[in-house]
Amino acid sequence: MARIVMKFGGTSMAGSERIRRVAGIVKRQQEAGHEVAVVVSAMAGETDRLVNFCREANALYDPAEYDVVVASGEQVTSGLLALTLQSMGCKARSWLGWQVPIKTDDAHAKARIEDIDSDAVIASMAAGEIAVIPGFQGVSPDNRVTTLGRGGSDTSAVAVAAAVKADRCDIYTDVDGVYTTDPRIVAKARKLPLVTYEEMLELASVGSKVLQTRSVSLAMKENVRVQVLSSFIDENAPAADTIPGTLIVSDEELANSNLEGSDMERQLITGIAADKNEAKVTLTRIADRPGAVASIFAPLAEANINVDMIIQNVAKDKGETDVTFTVPQADLARAQALLEERKDAIGYYRMIAEGNVAKISVVGVGMRSHAGVAATMFKTLADRGINIIAISTSEIKVSVLIDTDETELAVRVLHTAYGLDAAA
Repeated sequence: MARIVMKFGGTSMAGSERIRRVAGIVKRQQEAGHEVAVVVSAMAGETDRLVNFCREANALYDPAEYDVVVASGEQVTSGLLALTLQSMGCKARSWLGWQVPIKTDDAHAKARIEDIDSDAVIASMAAGEIAVIPGFQGVSPDNRVTTLGRGGSDTSAVAVAAAVKADRCDIYTDVDGVYTTDPRIVAKARKLPLVTYEEMLELASVGSKVLQTRSVSLAMKENVRVQVLSSFIDENAPAADTIPGTLIVSDEELANSNLEGSDMERQLITGIAADKNEAKVTLTRIADRPGAVASIFAPLAEANINVDMIIQNVAKDKGETDVTFTVPQADLARAQALLEERKDAIGYYRMIAEGNVAKISVVGVGMRSHAGVAATMFKTLADRGINIIAISTSEIKVSVLIDTDETELAVRVLHTAYGLDAAA
């Protein structure tokens, strides 16, 4: 018998029929002898609807009252799932964030979980009751409802799994696992049976949409085993829990595992991700002196604008240099305005911004023990006439910036070059 936390997203919870299908999946896990807790999202589109109500009520809304409104979507689905499970003969009850309680800080609309008092939920599960918990919400130190920010339900599920010491956290999504790349781009993409936390964190941060980065980071910190499965909501689809997903584990578990895909030496590259939400900024003729670069990036950091790839050219004869970096496309206008305001303080000559760029990344723990990964990437792209604008690396990742129009071609040729294509 295992203790399992199951998480279902908004698409899975969109309406009574789909909730009934979810209830069937949950019931099968309990009938298999497991202790079960379920974390649910609001119905697909519901949070957006609630956010719009807040904006219509008051454009300068109070974040604390905003949380009261938008948290209600998960309250509805948790109650409906509990009711549906009861109709199937299961013992079930809903636990709202303040009832567990899931304790957060007081940063409304973007709260972070500080602690979960799980004793009551564990006792309920041990007594054969299915605990249904709304994701995305918690309670502040002054007993106000808080929300974790968009996509926070994955984080809620991992946090609950850590708190109840679950054997596994199963996250049901609209895909049936983690693939070597986006199957919509590469038909020969393969589903991976095992991925390490670090690989998943890198893949999530560079464009893979399977899991939220914050939830993977928490899983790695708390050593929570996460399994990605498909909810398969269509009527004629096979039962979701009968199709293998992808298990996300620690390096140590991967190295000691006998499961398929656990040979770390053989697994050079795990996957390739593409992110078209990048924008490039270049500041020209900046004085090559201590503190010059800090004057650029300190104000961006204060404005919560994430900077990714950074290139500083070799200083020119006049002691000047050019600095190029990338920011999320959604933050480009803010970044430009901020840098324009500080032009005199920074001392640059011209700012050049470009939005038509994409980041392509190859990720794999095998890079630690194999040379030539970057060289293969650069040669493969060069052979197809794809120009590299910028490069960044980490221990298990190499990323390049290219023209957006060449994204799909780059992903396909790299997928083949690293031997990731599935056998015909």
